[in-house]
Amino acid sequence: MNKYSSLLSIVYKSSLALTAWATTTVAYGQIYQGGGIQEGATLAGDIVGSNDLRTTVINIIKEVLSYMALIAVVVIVIAGIRLVVSQGEDEPKEKAKKTIMYTVIGLIIILFARVLVQIFVDISNAS
Repeated sequence: MNKYSSLLSIVYKSSLALTAWATTTVAYGQIYQGGGIQEGATLAGDIVGSNDLRTTVINIIKEVLSYMALIAVVVIVIAGIRLVVSQGEDEPKEKAKKTIMYTVIGLIIILFARVLVQIFVDISNAS
């Protein structure tokens, strides 16, 4: 334990010594020529959209589907790593393959749902 604390002490002291010789840089600021807080608030209000319940629900559904697709891609990557790490053993290899297969099917369903939501939005905006 004493060995690690002395090593940590040496690393800490050497990092302090290195920061003593650090050079300073001059940061030049840019003068803002915009409209200020009010213009930013107006722009943020335009981004958020209307207060219509239908629009809000559609936006929430789109975001949830996007996060579900992201999670599915992460699961595919993790299953791929498990497939590589299985080193040819049958049980972990088959489990990883099934995980990839079911996740790809789920990802296809998620993308199909996203398309259906967009079709619904287009139909409802047309009428």
